Amino acid sequence: MRYEIIGPMAERFDEVLTGEALDFLVALDSEFAARRVALLDTRRARRDRYATGQLPDFLPETAAVRDDPTWQVASPAPGLEDRRVEITGPPDRKMTINALNSGAKVWLADFEDATAPTWHNVIGGQLNLIDALDRRIDFTDARGKRYALGDELATIVVRPRGWHLVEKGIVVDGRPISASLVDFGLYLFHCARRQLDAGKGPYFYLPKLESHREARLWNDIFVFAQRYLGLPQGTIRATTLIETITAAFEMEEILYELREHSAGLNAGRWDYIFSIIKNFGQWPDFILPDRAAVTMTVPFMRAYTELLVRTCHRRGAHAIGGMAAFVPARDPQVNEDALRKVRADKQREAGDGFDGSWVAHPGLVATCREVFDGVLGERPNQLDRRRDEVTVTAAELLSVDKTPGQVTEAGVRANVAVALRYIDAWLGGTGAVALWNLMEDAATAEIARCQLWQWLHHGTPLAGGGSVTEELVRSMLAEELATVTEGREGVERERAEQAARIVEETALAEDLPSFFTTSAYARHLRPTREPALAAA
Repeated sequence: MRYEIIGPMAERFDEVLTGEALDFLVALDSEFAARRVALLDTRRARRDRYATGQLPDFLPETAAVRDDPTWQVASPAPGLEDRRVEITGPPDRKMTINALNSGAKVWLADFEDATAPTWHNVIGGQLNLIDALDRRIDFTDARGKRYALGDELATIVVRPRGWHLVEKGIVVDGRPISASLVDFGLYLFHCARRQLDAGKGPYFYLPKLESHREARLWNDIFVFAQRYLGLPQGTIRATTLIETITAAFEMEEILYELREHSAGLNAGRWDYIFSIIKNFGQWPDFILPDRAAVTMTVPFMRAYTELLVRTCHRRGAHAIGGMAAFVPARDPQVNEDALRKVRADKQREAGDGFDGSWVAHPGLVATCREVFDGVLGERPNQLDRRRDEVTVTAAELLSVDKTPGQVTEAGVRANVAVALRYIDAWLGGTGAVALWNLMEDAATAEIARCQLWQWLHHGTPLAGGGSVTEELVRSMLAEELATVTEGREGVERERAEQAARIVEETALAEDLPSFFTTSAYARHLRPTREPALAAA
């Protein structure tokens, strides 16, 4: 079996793309590539069934797992006992330093939704993590401000890209390798021992899982990888994001499959909303109002988070809350209003029993920590709050029709504006984008373009009169494109126009594409050289 490195070998990339590391990736691919493809086929078949009107339910064949009160996940690993504040962001050099210094307990080093998967971002991100663990990372910005690591650093937890994505920069037998295996494998190979030497371990967040069988695949990968690298079984720990509606029905089974390696579940709110629309958007009972109206207190989201806490604490696993996406502004009044909402959101989570929560910006760490300090005190978590009083039915998880709110012209405009600007930035290599004081990533862009598709598909009435039409969306897209391209020329202008075409293809098409990132990556983010390194 042969591998090829298609991406250019930039400075120090050879420290990441060593022969031994690449041999490890080939071994992972050889062992697990076929199962990955089969599970992706299962995803497509499941979505086809939903298109005929079938709805998900708790699985009768795994009832014994849910009903067995005895099994528990592994005890928290070193550095993951206290997770009251977690910060997320891409592993670029500046963010790596700022996140580790932020005062958060955990940094989610995100190769997925917050990273545009350019070759430089993928391999450069791995290099930044190595440098951070070796404490040889620094950064000086254009203004001459220098950033360096402090004494108290957050625990690193890496989020690899999802199963649906491939990495074109590395091919095996002429085909791109799974992006999940690249991100996981390179980090584990280079950093597992470094983390163990530092008294912690190699920890991961698992994105966009749709079933316990996908969790089983990850668990088998962990077992194989630990054996290959000579690591004790159970060294790897993984927190699973419950960010698809199908995974919400299999939370206990997911924990069970990963139990030796499990570090808990996370309420991935934005992808969860995206999953609802993607799977059921063709049905009128599942039409959602403006994105801003879909808060965590609406019935179907409330059911999902209550079930998550109960499930986790019943099994001794951490329950981690959702993202606070506000980006601090220069306007004091804007900050005051936004922080009040962030505080209320975190108070709800802490009061519900969550053990910690996510923020997108260092400026929110103190607010989140203050809220969880007030509930936890000196305790590292609240795993003792079992929430046995909670019962959630399938109908409650699917009660989207009980979501209050309207579809407004302003909401349509906001989705067009966010989708266009985010995809434009993503094509330019930036995966986390501050727009109107909110940190937008691939998940929120997916909501924006999926809502446009859903509203168009149903000709959804607008508050104040009229309805969502293709003509309306196209006119808004043209207006937003004119704003974005004002003063831009050449490649920069072409990139924005390309982004507009992607919005058209993924939001205005007759059928809704599962992800904008798959086709956009395949067509627009490509390595720039012929094979630069090959080995048997």
